[in-house]
Amino acid sequence: MKPYQIISDSSCDIPKSILDTLDIGIVPYYASFDTVNYHKELIDLTADEFYEKVKEQKVFPKTSLPPIQDYIDVFEPYLKEGKDILCICLTAKFSGSFQSANNAKNILLETYPDSRIEIMDSISVTGTQGLLVQEACRMRDAGFDLDKLISLLDELKNTSKINFTVDSLDFLQHGGRIGKAAAFAGTILNVKPIIVMKNGELSPEGKVRGHKKALKTVLDMTKKEIGDAKEDYHVCIIRAEKEKLPAAEELAADLKAEGFDVNDQIWTVGITIGTHAGPTAVGICYIKKYEKLLP
Repeated sequence: MKPYQIISDSSCDIPKSILDTLDIGIVPYYASFDTVNYHKELIDLTADEFYEKVKEQKVFPKTSLPPIQDYIDVFEPYLKEGKDILCICLTAKFSGSFQSANNAKNILLETYPDSRIEIMDSISVTGTQGLLVQEACRMRDAGFDLDKLISLLDELKNTSKINFTVDSLDFLQHGGRIGKAAAFAGTILNVKPIIVMKNGELSPEGKVRGHKKALKTVLDMTKKEIGDAKEDYHVCIIRAEKEKLPAAEELAADLKAEGFDVNDQIWTVGITIGTHAGPTAVGICYIKKYEKLLP
């Protein structure tokens, strides 16, 4: 079996301590606070630094997808080693990174015609994309060939979901996810939206009054959706700014107490979804374990 390298763009938000154990390549996204100077995620700017800047400068940041050359720069060293490539990208409904990676593939295949480069739309973002990448690494390490791995990933990505909430609706309004009237009402009435990410789409699921009730709603939704299949799913808890860590830890503790397989580390929402949801996001991500799809 020919060896292959798993690569993801930085929107997978896998914590560095986990990332260092996975042997994957990362193609960073970019963030800008002035639309002139752009900073590479993870290299020039960590997620926590990003949220600090958002609060200090009181601006709505912009993100920029990795250009074709960035994908080429990450792909080519592995091709020179004789490896094939699987690149798992942020949902194509959010960004053009999937197309950018495909363009890089087409350029590189002219030089490496005997190589195989597969580009996958994860239909996910942040924690669910990261969990999908982790499952890919687990299957690779278990000895799956690339065809079998891709086939299972195509099934797995449809089992993933994010349930989350935010304190402030400003970023969702700025990004066109909700209207100005709804954002204003949220400020006055302490309304917190319940938002879901599934099949590549970010959509409102409802709204409740108050932060604690919003967290409980997110928790109850997840428990109901997974039901008795607790051992069939990997779960991770995500938070944006540092101030949301206690709320995230509370969600993790509750799920662990009921027997859910929750990642020990709280994952930080990176700049890609953070730009849209803002610094106050906190929620739950889950995906089915690949073993549960095997005959």
